[in-house]
Amino acid sequence: MHGGTVHDANEGPGKDATVTVALPISAARPVSPEELRAKAPVGRLAPEHPPSLAGVRALFVDDEADARELITMMLAQSGAEVRTAVSATEALAACDEWRPDVLIADIGMPGEDGYMLIKKLRVRESERGGHIPAIALTAYARREDRLRALSVGYEYHVPKPVEPEELLAAVASLADRTGKNEEFKGSLS
Repeated sequence: MHGGTVHDANEGPGKDATVTVALPISAARPVSPEELRAKAPVGRLAPEHPPSLAGVRALFVDDEADARELITMMLAQSGAEVRTAVSATEALAACDEWRPDVLIADIGMPGEDGYMLIKKLRVRESERGGHIPAIALTAYARREDRLRALSVGYEYHVPKPVEPEELLAAVASLADRTGKNEEFKGSLS
């Protein structure tokens, strides 16, 4: 999925084995959606019939750089314009300066977690992002975790490891561009 390789070496039964994993490191620079689509790996990241997210502005919040890169690539391959944030504070600032159509946030972040982020966002007025549809993308995958995420203000709960088709379908649903969701007020589950 990340474009790396895995090699193993074993000298036989009862001997140690060596497993080598090599992952590419990408330079930190802006990359266009066209570049991301061109270097997309075949398989899990490239669903057979992904929904078009052309024109969708998505904000993804996660403290893990690899997760930000993976989800950004996935969304951009479907045409979304993606910005990322590494914390709840940075996400709220991004909502002030760049109004996303959809927020996707990790729950387990240091400091203010994803629950605190959505609580702070939901008390804001609409002009400051208070009604932005939101997806909790998290490794907390128990039924109780899903119910908690939905009860604090997320519309969807998508467990990690993420299935691209599920995440893209959730984003497409929340970013309905037919005009029905101009002022998002409902809760989907």
